Amino acid sequence: MTDVVARRTLQEPATDQAIEDLHDALDQLWVDAGFVPAMDQMAFTTAVIEAASNVVQHGVPAEGAELNLGVELTVSSERLRAVISEIGAAALDPVPDLDGSAPSADADDDALLEDFDESGRGLSMIRALVTTVTVERQGDTNVWVLSRDSTGS
Repeated sequence: MTDVVARRTLQEPATDQAIEDLHDALDQLWVDAGFVPAMDQMAFTTAVIEAASNVVQHGVPAEGAELNLGVELTVSSERLRAVISEIGAAALDPVPDLDGSAPSADADDDALLEDFDESGRGLSMIRALVTTVTVERQGDTNVWVLSRDSTGS
């Protein structure tokens, strides 16, 4: 496994301020990981901000819970990775298969994805910008994992 050379994390209420703080965290990440090509930085940053914005704009808290955004960003010499957590969120039903490695097995998955997209573009854009996207339920949290293989170092 390749060693992580840069990492940033944040966890706070899922608000517009969280997105501003995430922008700052990404800016700091690229200071520590300047070896990542600009195209990879731009694509990954766009995908992460879009996914986190979907949580803030479209996330549904579980009954009696406050919705929080958690983000863990890691960079290795070969891969950029973001774990975006919708903490205190209602469960996604069904949980969509987003890795892009196989066609959607169910037309309802596409309809569900559109619910998360801003103007129908959000997750389609994310999938175009990263190598893999997955989502799973862990306790009271929907966990989105985005990764992008870096094109150079």
